Amino acid sequence: MNLSDDYFQIMQLPEAYQVDGVALSDNYLNLQRRFHPDRFAGKSAQEQRLAVQMASVVNQAYDTLRSPLLRAAYLLELRGLDSSGENTTISDVAFLMSQMQLREQLAAVTGVADPFSALELIASEVAGQLESLYGQFAEHYGQNTYEAAAEVVTKMQFYHKLQIEVLDLEDALEDG
Repeated sequence: MNLSDDYFQIMQLPEAYQVDGVALSDNYLNLQRRFHPDRFAGKSAQEQRLAVQMASVVNQAYDTLRSPLLRAAYLLELRGLDSSGENTTISDVAFLMSQMQLREQLAAVTGVADPFSALELIASEVAGQLESLYGQFAEHYGQNTYEAAAEVVTKMQFYHKLQIEVLDLEDALEDG
């Protein structure tokens, strides 16, 4: 394993959007054992630094490949496309309206009689949309239509952020 290898090479997986989760976890654990800094305690300072770097890269590769969103963005990055969303505008009016409606529903949750049920409906909608987008990304990526895949990743980022907001509000409701 080299530090310059891409994450798929590091994790010994084929470069694809669909990954074998069991193989990913198994390879991660094996690499963590192999490069754990404690195994290099009696080695030279250079070998210890390299072990720390390798363990860090293994962690980053694992975190990236186990997340459907991060994996999609990484695959596009390997193709030379920026999918950070910073330079992307979405012209899909229906998508933008859906986002606005979901955000309005989320803002209104605390004022309804059963906020947990209302929040569950929003969470279910967001999860369903994300699953649909994962499928759309896989289709575009598989057809080498990377620009369309990048647009899907931007939409995934919107829903992922909304999913985090839903979880944060759920935590706040449970604490309050």
